[in-house]
Amino acid sequence: MNSTPEDGPQRGTVGLAQAIALYTAAVLGTGVLVLPALAATTAGPASILAVVAMIVLSIPLAGTFAALASRFPDPGGVATYVRRALGPVAARMAGYWFFFGVSMGTPVVAVIASSYIVSIFGGSKVAVVVVAILILIPPFLLNIFGLRVTGTAQLVLTGLLVAIVVFVIALAFPAADPRNFTPFLPHGWAGVGAAISLFVWAFSGWEAVTHIAGEFRNPRRTIPIATAVAIVVVGLSYLALQVVTVAVLGENRSASAVPLLDLVRVTAPGVGPAIVAAIAAVVALGVLNTYIGAFAKLGAALGRDRDLPRWLAAGAEGGGVPRRALALVAIVSASYLVAVVVNGLDLTPFILIQTSCMVAVYALGMLAAVRLLERFTLGWWLAVSSVGLVAGLLALAGLHLVAPAVLGCAALVVAAVRSRLDLHSPPHREQD
Repeated sequence: MNSTPEDGPQRGTVGLAQAIALYTAAVLGTGVLVLPALAATTAGPASILAVVAMIVLSIPLAGTFAALASRFPDPGGVATYVRRALGPVAARMAGYWFFFGVSMGTPVVAVIASSYIVSIFGGSKVAVVVVAILILIPPFLLNIFGLRVTGTAQLVLTGLLVAIVVFVIALAFPAADPRNFTPFLPHGWAGVGAAISLFVWAFSGWEAVTHIAGEFRNPRRTIPIATAVAIVVVGLSYLALQVVTVAVLGENRSASAVPLLDLVRVTAPGVGPAIVAAIAAVVALGVLNTYIGAFAKLGAALGRDRDLPRWLAAGAEGGGVPRRALALVAIVSASYLVAVVVNGLDLTPFILIQTSCMVAVYALGMLAAVRLLERFTLGWWLAVSSVGLVAGLLALAGLHLVAPAVLGCAALVVAAVRSRLDLHSPPHREQD
């Protein structure tokens, strides 16, 4: 390792309010656009139980990442924790999974939001691509100026998102019909299980902010508080949306490709499209703003640790702006967007790759946490319980783990090449 982040000086510029905004945006995400209606279709009114279950299940995972990030604030994020606990090769795997695998979700988020907007106001697939590009540009521009500017923008975006969600719930609630809650378990407990699997996507993202934890002021205090508040905000948002979706839409909850539009159309047919378009745009910008900053910081850390070219290391230090790594993130994102377009805007394979890589990152991250955190502390117990949870997620991923396996092989190849180069290079001393 190049440093001992937990003992180094904290020069962060991100305060508590901005940290809460970053965490909330990373987790709340695009799921609000589709998941409440999809889960209600899968499990009926019992989908409310699925939301409650995921709130409870997300606490150990979120708490573990908060414990790690507050103790080891470093742009390498999970890769740094894995390096400390499991060694450089495993760390490189974790870094590649997040940088090259999870980043596949970048164009997915943009296309989902763009598809929503275009489908509401009408337009072709070409329009979807153009709007997706327009959605991607602002987060990259904001991150050029560093986390001080990005965090402030995120505070505004997250505030708008929460305000809009509250507005939609208040707008639709008068149309609630108690009869829509019966039968409560139309698809049995199997339907509830399927809905829980859907909400895994909604409650993921806790690992993203670990890469910018070093930019927080007083991480030991800020990160646990921000995580706790984000759990409450995200949980209440999804729970309220789920209750209203079931109560208002009933049997018509999956009537269109834009289910949130159905919800607002019931009580506000005139302004409904504008509301939904605003939600789609704000959600996408908020998620991308957080994740693009995380990818850039990770890229710089991977350059610093020689897992990517050293040229990318600029900006890895606390308070630094990783513009070179940000440029690489832009190239990778543009490449994935081209692949999405070539695939006819079918997002399914890209979502599966992204989620499988995320689960793989979780697996190594939780194993590292068990070794790094002090035994029998709250964080350690959260990590132990999270290992079992992630094992279940790995089982659900199944054959889709091929993608992280391929990136893992790439990490092994890089390790072999580095070892060979080091044998033919003059000995050098790593900074401690």
